[in-house]
Amino acid sequence: MILIYDKKGFDVLYETEATKLRGGDFSGINLKDANMVQFDLRGANFRGANLEGADLRLADLTGADLRDAKLTGTDLQGAILIDTKMNRKNLSIPIVEIKE
Repeated sequence: MILIYDKKGFDVLYETEATKLRGGDFSGINLKDANMVQFDLRGANFRGANLEGADLRLADLTGADLRDAKLTGTDLQGAILIDTKMNRKNLSIPIVEIKE
């Protein structure tokens, strides 16, 4: 069994009977303020998940799907993002289109 706690370490945000999180399906799950420092999340599906304020420092997100996930305030410092799928909805900064 794997438990994912909030950053304070008191509240369980997610639990699974799985023995690993690699390739897991977290689509649409609320993981706001989750502590996932150094987790192996290669190939995981976070499509549409709420990861606002989550701590993903040094996590391996190689090949993970973060499209449409809420990432405002998410700490990705040192995370491995090779082939990670993202889209404009992930960005909290405005995208400006230049018209000629």
